[in-house]
Amino acid sequence: AAGLERVRILASGGLNEHRIAALVAAGAPIDGFGVGTDLVVSRDCPTLDFAYKLVAYDDQPRLKGSTGKATLPGRKQVFRQWHNGIMAGDTIATEDERLDGEALLQPVMRGGARLQAAASLDTLRAHVQAQRQALPSALRTPDPRRSQYPVAVSDTLQSLTERIVSEHRSG
Repeated sequence: AAGLERVRILASGGLNEHRIAALVAAGAPIDGFGVGTDLVVSRDCPTLDFAYKLVAYDDQPRLKGSTGKATLPGRKQVFRQWHNGIMAGDTIATEDERLDGEALLQPVMRGGARLQAAASLDTLRAHVQAQRQALPSALRTPDPRRSQYPVAVSDTLQSLTERIVSEHRSG
């Protein structure tokens, strides 16, 4: 409409065949579509959308403080609490803390070498199935809004975060 016939419009970001069809049906003036996640994964096998963030440099804890993108500093451990064989909640802690519950993060490589042989596909499949069955029943539905899984931050990790933020503001 502004006489820019040579300008091309490319849409991307969370697109799949249904969203593209809706945009085309609505007459959106789009010349091409950039499909990422839905090109390589199936929605019936959900993805975990995440980005790697630096949490330590030269053995010193670091964090990202951007609104909506903040991270927790330093190396961590996650402790899972159980109640009658069902997952009851997780606590994110510093790597050197020892809290009640099962420590979930275990090293698998050191110096570029595996620490133990890879598990078989059957073993991995059985582990995933057991973990799924241990989820609270409300979390095993397609609508995760029905229930929230409790995840807490340890007092030590919270204090470390506050200290680093304070140092950054004053420095």
